[in-house]
Amino acid sequence: MTGTQPESAPRALPGGRGDALLIVDVQCDFLPGGALAVPDGDAVVPALNRALARAQETGMPVYASRDWHPPNHCSFREQGGPWPSHCVAGSPGAQFAPGLRLTGDTHIVDKARSAEADAYSAFDGTGLAQTLEAEGVRRVVVGGLATDYCVLATVRDALREGFEVMVLTEAVRAVDVHPGDGEKALADMRAAGARLVPESDPVP
Repeated sequence: MTGTQPESAPRALPGGRGDALLIVDVQCDFLPGGALAVPDGDAVVPALNRALARAQETGMPVYASRDWHPPNHCSFREQGGPWPSHCVAGSPGAQFAPGLRLTGDTHIVDKARSAEADAYSAFDGTGLAQTLEAEGVRRVVVGGLATDYCVLATVRDALREGFEVMVLTEAVRAVDVHPGDGEKALADMRAAGARLVPESDPVP
């Protein structure tokens, strides 16, 4: 993505006490060829794997959200919603991306499980804020799909809940239903208080 530039920062990687890595909805249906593909969505996987390796080195906890929809979810076009059927719980499309190196101690956050309500944010109806607080997390390092929907909603909610937020700009991609939606989302996140930084050069 171009246009919204990451902020300059000292060369240091996250992973101190109080940090958590939050991976948003990197699922097969959002990858090229999936039911609701994000253009170039698979490009986030290598960047996230580098973040995951750093998390493993430092003991930083990892949380991974996923859409986990019932077959009759309200967001599906068949139910009058805006999107094609996607990420139905237990289906191949709902699985995490092949090659995403999640470990067995990753905390899985299932969202949008009710047919009657949608949930873009990983914090919406999941108890994630309370879980993070109980674990002593003060800052979340965010990457995933898609910049202009679930990443944006997650970042907004994290800030609203009082967490510091760092967005790894190399580890997000946008749907861009309207050209420029992704750049606008990044600008909105920064205006709300998030730090936008390259995955290779995040703030300490």
